[in-house]
Amino acid sequence: MKRNWMAWVFAGPAITLIAVFFLLPVVTALLLSATDFDLYALADMRQLRFVGLQNYLALLRSAEFWNAFGNTVYFVLLGVPLSLGLSLLCAVLLNSAAARAQGFFRTAMFAPVVATMVAVAVIWRYLLHTRYGWVNHLLSFVGIAPVDWLGDPQWSMPAIVVFAVWKNFGYNAVILLAGLQGIPRDLYEAAAMDGAGPWQRFRCVTLPMLAPTMFMVGILTVTGYFQLFGEPYVMTQGGPGRSTVSVLYLMYEEGFKWWNLGSASAVAFMLFAFMMLFTSALLLVRKWRGW
Repeated sequence: MKRNWMAWVFAGPAITLIAVFFLLPVVTALLLSATDFDLYALADMRQLRFVGLQNYLALLRSAEFWNAFGNTVYFVLLGVPLSLGLSLLCAVLLNSAAARAQGFFRTAMFAPVVATMVAVAVIWRYLLHTRYGWVNHLLSFVGIAPVDWLGDPQWSMPAIVVFAVWKNFGYNAVILLAGLQGIPRDLYEAAAMDGAGPWQRFRCVTLPMLAPTMFMVGILTVTGYFQLFGEPYVMTQGGPGRSTVSVLYLMYEEGFKWWNLGSASAVAFMLFAFMMLFTSALLLVRKWRGW
């Protein structure tokens, strides 16, 4: 009993901080999503009304919400495989590099992760500029006409996907590199003695042993990519033609542009519900595959 009491004493400050700065805001936002809290209610609380599930039902009937949800799913389905594939490729290359070079390349890959997102997004806006951007300048050398990367609805989201993958792949690569370095070398030696080539060793040794780490990285990447906001906010402001409006960007507009805080809270919990469903599906795949 004494040991348990002391444990609660030491854990108490952290639990209190979590309760005050996480649990309390979440519960408050959930209650807020069941009201019509807006600018008028902010000025006079007597204007606040309880509306139950009306905010959620209105979202389900809203073409704007489904457009934002479709954009977010498109971003996740395109960005997550690219990010994981590039991260795995870089991790494998780093794992085979000399020990002295690994430190430099790990730092170089991780630099975009720690760089301020707004700053690098502004730089990428200039790189993707139709007339003066270096990307179109390089494409002109191979005879490709300039592309309006951020002004064409067909290319705006792929451009944001490429930027997001470049910005975040280093984080996953470092984790995967740690997973690769934890694989016993004896397995590779035994596979080589049995006549397995490089591709067979990668497919039959590396991938199965790295599967738990890959799954963890996949979960982190999926949940992070579902929360797409900063990239379209800085680079396109949701345009052109609302082609880059994400669910989180829609929540921002509802809450801080139109001051429909009840509706914005409902958007947040709808996103949370979709993320839970997607993550649960991945957990079922993990259980089925036995990772």
